[in-house]
Amino acid sequence: MYLQTYKSLFLVGPMASGKTTVGQKLASRLDLDFVDVDQEIERRSGVSIAWIFDVEGEQLFRERESRIIEELTPVPGLLLATGGGAILKAENRRCLIERGAVLFLDTTVETQLNRTARDNRRPLLQNVDKRKVLTDLKLERDPLYREVADVTVNVDNRPAKKMIEAIMAELLGCGLVCK
Repeated sequence: MYLQTYKSLFLVGPMASGKTTVGQKLASRLDLDFVDVDQEIERRSGVSIAWIFDVEGEQLFRERESRIIEELTPVPGLLLATGGGAILKAENRRCLIERGAVLFLDTTVETQLNRTARDNRRPLLQNVDKRKVLTDLKLERDPLYREVADVTVNVDNRPAKKMIEAIMAELLGCGLVCK
């Protein structure tokens, strides 16, 4: 399998939608190199995303994120998993739209709550009403995910293997992937 018209594939979606887990498996299936933007930020900075949010603030984190998206989106043969808020900046959306195919991994707030129940690494979910925060984020970001998406796949309550099969069917069905 290979990407038809596009050189790279970009994953967008809310936190806990499976961008990293699905991205790694999908990259392997499509013979693409996988990079997770958040992991790349941590690798380059030597500190956690939580530390960056806590010490430098969200704005400086978003600047780091934008630099990596600008740098990596032109790289051919890449599956890039973006952070949940990457689509907030217009320049990030432009890079994603213009430089590859964009796959939106859509999920419900309920699924996000289940997947983040014991997760203490997500800065936006610390010491807050998680349901309210996730609901507010969905209202704000969902239209932006849809704006950039070439394909949208609902990833609720499916094991990773089933998600990959559903994604592959969607990619094949819309002609983004060829056998």
